[in-house]
Amino acid sequence: MKKRIINWVMSILYIAIAFFILPNSVLADKESEQTASGGFTYKVIYPDNQHKEVSYFDLRMKPAQKQTAIIQMSNSSEKEITVDISLNGTKTNSNGVLENGPSSLEKDSSLKYDFAEIVKGQESVVIPPQQTIDYQLEITMPETTFDGVISGGIYMIQRDQASEKQAGMIKNKYAYLVGMLLTETDKKIKPNLELNKVYADLKNYRNTIVIDFSNTQPAYLDNMAVDVQIMGQKSDEVLYETKQTKMRMAPNSKINFPVSMNGEKMVPGDYRAHILVSAKTGEKWEWEQNFIITDEEADKFNQEDVSLLQENRINWQLIVMIIVGVLVVILIIFVIVRIINKKKNKKKRKTTGRKKS
Repeated sequence: MKKRIINWVMSILYIAIAFFILPNSVLADKESEQTASGGFTYKVIYPDNQHKEVSYFDLRMKPAQKQTAIIQMSNSSEKEITVDISLNGTKTNSNGVLENGPSSLEKDSSLKYDFAEIVKGQESVVIPPQQTIDYQLEITMPETTFDGVISGGIYMIQRDQASEKQAGMIKNKYAYLVGMLLTETDKKIKPNLELNKVYADLKNYRNTIVIDFSNTQPAYLDNMAVDVQIMGQKSDEVLYETKQTKMRMAPNSKINFPVSMNGEKMVPGDYRAHILVSAKTGEKWEWEQNFIITDEEADKFNQEDVSLLQENRINWQLIVMIIVGVLVVILIIFVIVRIINKKKNKKKRKTTGRKKS
């Protein structure tokens, strides 16, 4: 009986180990299977009108000028490879970081000359084994004289045929990005910021207030600092505050700057945002903006906020662990009691036997 009970205890412990520990081990093994695809490299061929000695294209152009820029793409592997290319205007993400690759970020309404419409190229190319090809970028400048900068990037990624066939296998994909600046004059254009709107939303599935503002000029804004305070419309008490420094804005781009509600429930009502944006060069922009969070918005976002959902969600894993722990303790106590009772019974038998004799 004692052996049987001990076996029960060990079986439950093995089940607990398999349930809680093994899934993590399998995940770690899958992550260690990551591999990198190789063979593709590139080289920028700088034309005569390269304006500055930099690693990207910085081309001094003329109105209505047409030009072909070249990136040499090489395949050092023994197999044919395909490289996918996308041409993208520079945008600004919510962290104040410039995006030259593919993204879902919106274009700003102030953008007059879109890089993706001025620079054209094939969407994909095939490179034979051990060969190099010239990828051509066809540039057509606007017909009117343009002050400032047109900015974008050439995003290149090797198409991984293996990953398409091996579903579920985790693989690293390495992309290359070459920037391109197009200018016609040396005239310095100063950036200018305009506030678009303030509204409630979700950021990474958490309740957030978004400050939407734009750089309406074809010039970069560097070393930007943003300081936002959210208050009730008729109160000076700061409910939420966010400060961020060392940000940048691309020419003619917008930013949706998030102010976190720190995991709190969104409450409908009338609010006020005080926004201060400054640059290291001395420029400052300051706005005071009223906005409303409606009942519908608050209900919708509160139902989707993962911080609030986690508070209400039952932690089944913890409950199972507690149940297993309680069962183990009960079984151990049961075994101990059984052993003690057996010892007592033996003593009684010995005592009874002596009395009879």
